[in-house]
Amino acid sequence: MMENIKDLLTVFPTHGRLEWIGLRTERRGSVSIVQATTARAGFGLEGDRTAKGRGGSKRQVTLIQHEHFSVLSSFVGRSIQPEQLRRNLVISGINLLALKGVRFRVGEALLEGTGPCAPCSRMEEVLGRGGYNAMRGHGGITAIILESGSLNVGDQVRVATD
Repeated sequence: MMENIKDLLTVFPTHGRLEWIGLRTERRGSVSIVQATTARAGFGLEGDRTAKGRGGSKRQVTLIQHEHFSVLSSFVGRSIQPEQLRRNLVISGINLLALKGVRFRVGEALLEGTGPCAPCSRMEEVLGRGGYNAMRGHGGITAIILESGSLNVGDQVRVATD
């Protein structure tokens, strides 16, 4: 039976899982690895530099696919750690690119995917020569926070049905 593409866009084979949380207190500053934080609607993650601003950005949270780390490691010839890529959340088990324009829950918070998180030129210095191109297509997504809530490593990531 042929399904409508619009309907297929809302069907996922499994839920995801929050594997890692990183907070950046300042631009180009170090990344603090935490087990839990609070998502603040319209701003960002508590403790992250984005939550200190005036809000409204389309990049309140950055998420990257856990499964892409092995691909990126093979491109650059060495192991890569999440803090090197400077994203806020590492998610496994769900295709993040499919969440563009979709509302989804991470723990208690409600987010909406706003678009791809393109690599910046800093990836060249962090990952070495060719690091920028290694990251292209593997940088994850950006999201806004629609409803505040707590996030804990191990939380489920699921498409919102409410």
